[in-house]
Amino acid sequence: MGKFDGLPEQRRIGLAKMEEVYGFEMTDGEGDFFRYTADHLFGDIWTRPGLSDRDRRLILIGMLAGQGAADVLGIQVPAAYARGELDDQALREIVILVCHYAGWPNGARLNQVVEDTIGKAARAAARAAESAGEE
Repeated sequence: MGKFDGLPEQRRIGLAKMEEVYGFEMTDGEGDFFRYTADHLFGDIWTRPGLSDRDRRLILIGMLAGQGAADVLGIQVPAAYARGELDDQALREIVILVCHYAGWPNGARLNQVVEDTIGKAARAAARAAESAGEE
C-alpha cells in the first residue's frame, strides 16, 4: 500500500510527481494554492507528454533566473543535480547563457545557487569516501 493511496487519483499523481521532481518527501496539504500546485501543476502539467522532466527543468531554471527568483532556484537546481538531469558543466553553461540573456545580476544569483549545489555535493562525496575508507 502506497503512502498516497487514500487520496483522490489526481492528488496521488501530483504528489508522486512532486516527490520525483523535487527529490524529497511530500505530504498532502490543504487549500486552493496547494490543490492547484499538486493536482494541476504536478498532476497535469509536469506529466504531459512532449517534454522530459529535464526539458521542463531547463525551461523553468531559465525563467526563474530571468525573474531573479533565487529562492525557488535553490530548490530546482539541487533537485536537477541530484537527479542527474544536469551536471557541473551543464549548470555552469546555463549560468553563462543566463548572464547574457537575463542580465549579469540574475546570472550571478544563479551562479551562487549552482556553486553552492556543486560544493555541497562535492563535500558530501568526500565525506562518504572518507567514511568508506575508515571501515
